Amino acid sequence: MIVVLAEHAQGVFKKKSLEAILYAAHIAKEMGTGVTAIAMGNVSESEMQGLGAYGAQRVLHTTDARLDNFNSKAYAKVVIAAAKKESAKVIVGLHDTTGKAVMPRVAARLQAGLVAGAVGYPTMSNGFTVKKTVFSGKAFAFVTVTSDTKVISLMPNTFPVVKGEGSATIETLDAGLSDADFSVKVLEVSKASGAIPLSEAELVVSGGRGMKGPENWYVLEDLAKELGAATACSRPVADSHWRPHGEHVGQTGGTIRPNLYIAVGISGAIQHLAGVNGSKTIVVINKDPEAPFFKAADYGVLGDAMEVIPKLTEAVKKYKASQN
Repeated sequence: MIVVLAEHAQGVFKKKSLEAILYAAHIAKEMGTGVTAIAMGNVSESEMQGLGAYGAQRVLHTTDARLDNFNSKAYAKVVIAAAKKESAKVIVGLHDTTGKAVMPRVAARLQAGLVAGAVGYPTMSNGFTVKKTVFSGKAFAFVTVTSDTKVISLMPNTFPVVKGEGSATIETLDAGLSDADFSVKVLEVSKASGAIPLSEAELVVSGGRGMKGPENWYVLEDLAKELGAATACSRPVADSHWRPHGEHVGQTGGTIRPNLYIAVGISGAIQHLAGVNGSKTIVVINKDPEAPFFKAADYGVLGDAMEVIPKLTEAVKKYKASQN
């Protein structure tokens, strides 16, 4: 059996968790087994049943309300309890903030091999080998796991999410949680605002110091609104408090893999590229012809952002109107 940690936000499973379940279902088919999802905290029965449309046959649900606030120690204990209950040979999570804190704990406790940041399905013709990113995404490695139990954290937005048919059965899981598992107390939760979570976004519009100041950010927000995109920024922008730190992408910020990344006024230092070079398509808009980002771009526009972006926004509006 394969178990998957399915993350949710306010009771709605995240797109990247659905991707992880589909990923697990692909592996399960190769191994001739099934998929069990792990759900924690306050989530509806219908939402859990809906995971069946993505490949989960069963959902193990731990109802402890304390799990509504993330706690790596408690989360790891629940995943381990589920893995033992299901005699799982493969455990799948996400290579995100939650997964980076939980999956290594799980692997250590179960004496399992861990592949962090997987971007390919395992090949099982000669062992169990998984492709992953290394050197901040600048290269790939192929890791062969020889342990009996294997733990994989999947890089989000690596595979498309396709909804199928089916309904999962639900079973309550008692993980034996105690007060000691919640020794770290959550005093406050501050979440990034915005209709589209950056980690879930397939389209991202990002700005750098070339925007000159926060007062010019409206042009990027207008474009993002028309595209249905999330907004992001480089580290200097976040450090200058022009934008929230939750929007900072790069080696010291978030790592994203959108289908389209539009970088405006960003020079393209290697630290920034480390967080976005997994993007399917990169468009760079900069008035500096020597900007390093142009070398990594699929498309480049040489020009002033305050002139180019409004024209691009208008073009998007016209295109959308022509489709109605």
